Amino acid sequence: MAITVNLRYTGKDGNARRFAEEMTAGGTVAAIRAEAGNLRYEYYQSLEDQETVLLIDSWTDQDAIDAHHASPMMATIAALREKYDLHMTVERYVSAEENEQDERFIRR
Repeated sequence: MAITVNLRYTGKDGNARRFAEEMTAGGTVAAIRAEAGNLRYEYYQSLEDQETVLLIDSWTDQDAIDAHHASPMMATIAALREKYDLHMTVERYVSAEENEQDERFIRR
């Protein structure tokens, strides 16, 4: 069972994109991806709203998320959120078992 968290960062004047770029260039993204239990940590730019960036953040379980939230990287992330004056919305999902009915709609 994986847990995926979608975070939408919204700012002004391109700040959400600059935040994601600094997270990547500064090595924070690579460090998070190297944490135990991290399955995915990727940023995406919205085609409809250039001021919004989506982070898809997946973990093996709640313990891995809790360890990440207790890590020193959270201070770095919080400081960058403040620097770029970002606002967030969060959605959380727990993975489901694969469904044979869904397979007919998936092109692999």
